[in-house]
Amino acid sequence: MRPAAGGGAGRGLAGLVGAGVVRPASEHAAGAGAGAGKVLPVLAGLRALLPGGGLRRGATIAVQTSSVLLALLAAASRAGSWCAVVGMPSLNPAAAAEMGVALERLALVPDPGAEWASIVAALLDGVDIVVAAVPGSVAPAVAGRLAARARQRGSVLMPAGVWAGADVTVAPVQQTWGGLGEGRGRLRCRELTIQARGRGAASAAREVTLWLPALEGPLPPVRDAKMPRTAPATTLRRVG
Repeated sequence: MRPAAGGGAGRGLAGLVGAGVVRPASEHAAGAGAGAGKVLPVLAGLRALLPGGGLRRGATIAVQTSSVLLALLAAASRAGSWCAVVGMPSLNPAAAAEMGVALERLALVPDPGAEWASIVAALLDGVDIVVAAVPGSVAPAVAGRLAARARQRGSVLMPAGVWAGADVTVAPVQQTWGGLGEGRGRLRCRELTIQARGRGAASAAREVTLWLPALEGPLPPVRDAKMPRTAPATTLRRVG
């Protein structure tokens, strides 16, 4: 699913929600049993990073690296959740698929133009996870309204970049690329240390280290002396 960019995207998405093609996120949450469906799943290597072991409905989770952002969409999209990405024209669907994202449940709005806030708000009404590339600075009032809308609708707002007031901010701390071997080959994956820090249950910073993409993923495993033949177990470290 790839809606057109600009104002037509906002109207088209509203029509899809109204026609029942995309169910409002609040219906997904309400349709689950008590205590179920309130946290959307994430890949096993990322569970220790987030309160509750997943993406809590209604939360605002700012992510400061695109590979982790896609990794956070993977498990939820495969489990049936709809995701949307707004304002990231360079996002490659092949890269999303490589990370495990179900493309049939991924909507792309590459160029929202001046209607950025309106399109993000419309998507929060009917999509489980809305990734929004932050267009420069966002007025605190606009950020507050979008976060409130996510809470009301039971969706997850995932700003790509710096976002004041986020419940959780996920950022890379250290990375090491692998796959070149003895001066030749291709970069295949990287060992990435990620830190999450936020408010409330997320006030204590946490770090995990994992391979993205995973060595056992769609790409052939990397075989050289500098890299393990299987992905190492994810490590978790509390900070501070």
